[in-house]
Amino acid sequence: MSDIVVGLDIGTHKICTIVGEVRPQDIFVIGMGIEPSRGMKKGVVNDVQALTAAISASAHKAEKTSGYQIRRAFVSVAGAHISSLTSRGMVGITGSRSVREDDLEKAMENARAIAIPHNREVLHVVPRTYTLDGQEGVRNPIGMHCFRLEVDAHIITASTTSLANLEQATEAAGIFVDRFILNPLAAGDAILTEQEREMGVVIIDIGGGTTDIAIFVNDTVWHSAVIAIGGDHITHDITYWMHVPFELAEVVKIQHGHASVKNVNPLETFMVEPFGDGLPQEIHRKDLAMVVEARAEEIFEYVQKEMKRSGYDGLLRAGVVITGGSSQLVGIQDAAARVLGCPVRLAKPEKLTGMAETLKNPSYSTSVGLLRLGLNLDSVAETANGNGSNMPTAGIGALLGSFFKRFLPDDGDK
Repeated sequence: MSDIVVGLDIGTHKICTIVGEVRPQDIFVIGMGIEPSRGMKKGVVNDVQALTAAISASAHKAEKTSGYQIRRAFVSVAGAHISSLTSRGMVGITGSRSVREDDLEKAMENARAIAIPHNREVLHVVPRTYTLDGQEGVRNPIGMHCFRLEVDAHIITASTTSLANLEQATEAAGIFVDRFILNPLAAGDAILTEQEREMGVVIIDIGGGTTDIAIFVNDTVWHSAVIAIGGDHITHDITYWMHVPFELAEVVKIQHGHASVKNVNPLETFMVEPFGDGLPQEIHRKDLAMVVEARAEEIFEYVQKEMKRSGYDGLLRAGVVITGGSSQLVGIQDAAARVLGCPVRLAKPEKLTGMAETLKNPSYSTSVGLLRLGLNLDSVAETANGNGSNMPTAGIGALLGSFFKRFLPDDGDK
């Protein structure tokens, strides 16, 4: 049976529906539908009806190109309402026996049992490391002997209201939400190498309304956050500075914008037509670069603060990987390296076949990542149920934890 999966990436600028067959060596894209986003701002729904119409249009395009009727999908989620924390769960190992899979599940459930406000819910629970009778840093305790097993878990929570509005808009379009998946986790699954995840890396997904970050260390997620600032803020700066409509400012940003002033020819100019009846004006590209660079640096300063707040900024030996639509701005790698002081790589989805040329672009890292990560979560759900039925969305925390456990090393060494 083919592993046909549907991913629905709902962003501030675009909505992308992908139908693909996930194979061990690649993802074969069967169909896709890309539609301008409406009803979303900074990753949060602000018009359910407009968003429903946009989702329907995107899904309809994907159905036409794939011949596949879309009834359910893995859906991306971001927004400033996302937050994360660390929790520990403990379980006693009775009798003289080694740690089993069910012991890990009990420890994860105990870690998940934290007090959170009534208007928030747990989105993901990811195990980071285990401690056995005081022995810290154990990567995979299965088969090891101990009396006390503890898990150090990364817990991601989201606003119940925000998720409910997103689910309402999606289901009104006739698509059941299999589960929500945080943007940077999906993007990381699509673009990070095994070596980067192992050595320590931060992924920065720069979208239109938000910048999503996730820190991976020892092949698992240690910290995640969503910052409510993105490429649209650069565009708004240009509208104020040049007195032009947002749409024209976006074109100017894409065609002439540069995030590193020192690399722009001071003699280079372009023409632009401002508001009103005035004649087109000649703009020096270096002046535009000063506006763009200032905001780009601010974005990375916020990222740097979040990295320092996490306490894991010193563990990122593989540096930074940037992706997302706004990561394609010329000079943004230089700005990131300058502010963050570490190596920076621009990444896009690879190992795609079929109708995939459009998707080999940083704008679609999250869209593509939803497919494989979603399928693996489903596989874990089927194993947990023992009957192949789908688990409810609320079970995603435990599922994602199980998913990451499956990819930990077989040995129990530190």
